[in-house]
Amino acid sequence: MKQLCRLCWLGFGLLSAFCVYAQPFSFVALGDLPYGSEAQAYPPYRALIGTINKMHPPFSIHVGDVKSGSTLCSDQELHAQIGHFKMFETAVVYTPGDNEWTDCHRANNGAYDPQERLQALRERFFTPGQSLGKTPLQLQNQSTLDPAHAKFIENQRWLHQQVLFVTLHIVGSNNNFEVRDPSAVAEFFERDLANVAWIRDAFAYAQQLSVKAIVFAMQADVFESKSIWEDFPGHSGYRSSIGNTLLPLAADAAVPVLLIHGDSHVFRFDQPFSLAKKPLNNLTRLVVPGANDVRAVNVTVDVGQRMPFAVRLIEIGK
Repeated sequence: MKQLCRLCWLGFGLLSAFCVYAQPFSFVALGDLPYGSEAQAYPPYRALIGTINKMHPPFSIHVGDVKSGSTLCSDQELHAQIGHFKMFETAVVYTPGDNEWTDCHRANNGAYDPQERLQALRERFFTPGQSLGKTPLQLQNQSTLDPAHAKFIENQRWLHQQVLFVTLHIVGSNNNFEVRDPSAVAEFFERDLANVAWIRDAFAYAQQLSVKAIVFAMQADVFESKSIWEDFPGHSGYRSSIGNTLLPLAADAAVPVLLIHGDSHVFRFDQPFSLAKKPLNNLTRLVVPGANDVRAVNVTVDVGQRMPFAVRLIEIGK
């Protein structure tokens, strides 16, 4: 068994170094759940949470879309989803999806103001320094660490057994980069700058701590806006944060990187990213199932292996 010198995060800015044996661990990733009416969607989702609780993971990560794109963005709906997060026996870290706010202007969503709904998410789902769940995880927020981006409490990070975990507020619907709506464009550029800063800081922090792997989690399938010529064309809401920031930094990193997202609802575990037409072999992608596919993913991390990430689908009741 491989021995590592580990940095243990005791609190904000306080680290203690000691040597431990690197033990594999597992966490749960899920997203795009629950989708549909309360009667239809809530029972299987709650059953899935029950299955996850029996596994006792140190934490779960929900990558957004806690409602479908055709249900109301009401306070009642938000309250119900907070209730679901309270059902997780261990910690659950949540990052928003587009269905919770960017798409809430739709008539069948209740014709809400998207930015008002975003503020409601920030106020109700996020607490500085801790996650959701019955046993909250201690973590860091960009809003606390970076005064230039003080509103972005939803961008979070934490260290677990020499692996750095980072959430990014990058969503579907082209990341709210809607050029026909000036307010949406202004919101996009502000959040895009925050995400770029958070990604850069994550890689710097990972190097400082000599972590063995990095895991990013967000909602968007960034290939939704690609063209036949390039993955991140000028109209893509993911060009700056992913194409011009995360990919080059991942290419230069000396550690494996895992990017978890939802949005497209089809389970995938692959390496689709390239830079300058060369594959990024240290950057792996996990797409969680969702919508009508009510399953989660058990992710095992073994930093003693060259490829440290392995996945297994979690079925209800199994």
